[in-house]
Amino acid sequence: MRRRLIVTYVGLLAAVLIGLSVPLGLVLATGNAKTMFIDRLDDTARFASMAEPALLSGDTTVLRGELERYERIFGVCALIVDREGVAVLASSDAAQRIPPVDERINAALSGRQTGLDSTRWPWDRDPVVVAVPVGGEAGIIGAAVTVSPSGGLNRATLQGWGLLAALSVLALALGVAASVPLSRWMLRPVHELDEAAQALARGRFDDTMTVQSGPAELRRLATTFTTMARNITALLDRQRTFASYASHQLRTPLATLRLTLENLAPSIRDDGADDYALLAKEIERMAGMCDALLSYALAEVVEGDDLRAQDAAAIADARVAAWQPAAEQAGVRLERRGEATAPVRAADQALDQVLDALISNAVKFAGAGATVLVAVIGNAPGWVEVHVVDNGPGLPAEQLTQAAEPFWRAPTHQNVEGSGLGITIAQALVKASGGVLQLAPATPHGLHARLRLPRAEPVQ
Repeated sequence: MRRRLIVTYVGLLAAVLIGLSVPLGLVLATGNAKTMFIDRLDDTARFASMAEPALLSGDTTVLRGELERYERIFGVCALIVDREGVAVLASSDAAQRIPPVDERINAALSGRQTGLDSTRWPWDRDPVVVAVPVGGEAGIIGAAVTVSPSGGLNRATLQGWGLLAALSVLALALGVAASVPLSRWMLRPVHELDEAAQALARGRFDDTMTVQSGPAELRRLATTFTTMARNITALLDRQRTFASYASHQLRTPLATLRLTLENLAPSIRDDGADDYALLAKEIERMAGMCDALLSYALAEVVEGDDLRAQDAAAIADARVAAWQPAAEQAGVRLERRGEATAPVRAADQALDQVLDALISNAVKFAGAGATVLVAVIGNAPGWVEVHVVDNGPGLPAEQLTQAAEPFWRAPTHQNVEGSGLGITIAQALVKASGGVLQLAPATPHGLHARLRLPRAEPVQ
């Protein structure tokens, strides 16, 4: 994020500098040309005022001396042309040979004084020609002309542009140098919030986080986040405490009640055998419900640091083998296909419990004569997929979205043993492991549970 902020800041600064430097460069080039033109116009007008009496009297000695001295000092050719545009007086032989074809000379002979028509760029090599008409009320008798080389003007413009470019580069460098500490100062609260959010996601938030620097808005956001995180952490701690407390407080009375009931078995008369069996069954159901609730509560607080690499294929083999007797007893064919090894990253015992829940449901609800297939597929980039597919009656599409809700039971399965938490626990464990559990109809009928877990390095 810091890199993007710096690039954006420097890009905007560069755009501003370019937006300022280009017009300034244009003004500089235009200003240099105008300054030179005004200087030459003043000198040319002076020569024009001297040329009128000299041409009328025929005494051009003083004027010639002025023209020659002007060229020696300034290196600018000067000449006087008659009405036909023919040079009658020149500062040197070089000036004498200048052809009077410039439009400014023609304009001056027509009695018009022209200005600087356009901006002169440093790459323009044409000389600067300034022409002023000679004559007054009696009429135009000629024109005074100065022809200035453009080399000096071009060098001055280039030097100005170079200085402007150097200042722009210096400003850009200072902006880049300032952007690093500025972006660090602005983003320090964001980095601390990111670390705090990651710690909160792992359930290990440190509420001592304080943000002492950065913009006031971000510091205020950090304070709000800290307050929220403390409340969430308190809730998570309360949930962990509940899971631990329930584990000790619920199992022990149930175990005592079960033992007491077993001790009463010899004293039960025949007419009370049915009630005894019902009570024993209810105690077993309560124990199963307690274990399911504890598993669900613990699944909700699995931390990211508890994830480890494990072989999904080996776990699938073990769970299929463990459930094979129950499947045979239910008249269900249980098969295992797919990869022989498939390393994944998941919470400890999570995949075991998930497969137990999915296989248990498939064996329980598919019905006698059905087939349950457990397949491990490792060809998805970055993922390993575990599929549990049966060809039983399945669930309608509208009930699939409800299957993961706690304690939900299908209307046709209300009398079947179970807590209604199997899929809920499985989904919580998969989510805590960074994976996804999806339920979909199988083809042509049945239920298809697809489990996706992040691929890991091969288990050593």
